[in-house]
Amino acid sequence: MSTVVIVGGGPAGMMAAITAADKFNTVLIEKNDKLGRKMFISGKGRCNITNAKDIGEFFDFIPGNPHFLYSSLYSFTNEDTMNFFNKLGVKLKIERGDRVFPESDKSSDIISAMEKEMRKKGVNIRLNSKVKNFIYENNTINIKAVQLDDNSIIKGDYFILCTGGMSYPQTGSSGEGYNFAEELGHNIAEIKPSLVPITVEEEWIKELQGLSLKNVELSIVNNKNKVLFKEFGEMLFTHFGISGPISLSGSRFVSKEPNLKAVINLKPALSFEELDKRIQKDFIKYTNKDFKNSLDDLLPKKMIDVVIRLSGIDPDKKVNLITREERQNLVNLLHSFTLKIKGLRPIAEAIVTAGGINVKEIDPSTMQSKICKNLYFAGEIIDVDAYTGGFNIQIALSTGYLAGTKIGEEK
Repeated sequence: MSTVVIVGGGPAGMMAAITAADKFNTVLIEKNDKLGRKMFISGKGRCNITNAKDIGEFFDFIPGNPHFLYSSLYSFTNEDTMNFFNKLGVKLKIERGDRVFPESDKSSDIISAMEKEMRKKGVNIRLNSKVKNFIYENNTINIKAVQLDDNSIIKGDYFILCTGGMSYPQTGSSGEGYNFAEELGHNIAEIKPSLVPITVEEEWIKELQGLSLKNVELSIVNNKNKVLFKEFGEMLFTHFGISGPISLSGSRFVSKEPNLKAVINLKPALSFEELDKRIQKDFIKYTNKDFKNSLDDLLPKKMIDVVIRLSGIDPDKKVNLITREERQNLVNLLHSFTLKIKGLRPIAEAIVTAGGINVKEIDPSTMQSKICKNLYFAGEIIDVDAYTGGFNIQIALSTGYLAGTKIGEEK
């Protein structure tokens, strides 16, 4: 019987091992002392395993090469994922945004179930084993074996590379898989952080640190006022800029392009006229108050001083003396609360890595390398990435499943 060697014990590697073990002797090599280290901390330790939306909607949440993933996502869908874990005895639940979690809220239950299934199928799991290099024939780039750090050799007939990206390096995602792939003749699309907090230039942002906003709309806008990204939801101010769900999604569209802006609509449910009337109503209520004391019903307390300063209205001015022009400038400010984007936090703080092995060098129907015929890829090492919400783990499981089931079906 042929042997499959899988490098990387995250969700993609484990799923590849589970499926490959039905037909092959399977060895899974993981450099950590435990499987699924990054999976363990995902979803704040609860593991957002997939999303319950219709599988056809998934592609709207995948900015990084969505079309490449058609075969894998339809071969092993989100429903397949939920059925898979239910059969393994892991009860799941669906939360806001169609996010799917284990009912126990413990990511360890997901990892343990996968590990138990691998052992049941006879997968040889090699923990604390780091691959140093691949051994191959130069003339054909036909891989023969991998060499570990202790110089031991593990031979195989087929190899699946699932080493992840470069985010959260403390979990083992240090990017060595890219080096292996390059050595084997593959091109790597630029590696960038994705789903990472955004840094801004305004010093006063520190005054808003810790403030969480719900039901706001964030846009990423370039210097030609073209909207690169727009999403409604929750966000968080930090000492360096903005974070939270919609900010993380927006980070995918932050590039080195100069003069990018983050524009926050603090009241997206109200049109300009409706918000103007709302403010007029508040001003009537507080007609004899100073402007600085008139915004308590409209804004979070932590935000009032900053908004007053940016509005240009004298904080001690009586509300009944505020002009129509000043009031409408305030409406504009609340609809377009603008921050100058400085950049992104380091890739080590990113949830996922954008970039990776060029998808043109991988057969999307099998995950097989077009350059090295006995090599397959799965998971974050490929140049694909999605927003938060369970989509990235589903991609890892789907590509791992496809690689594991299609292995040996050379074209």
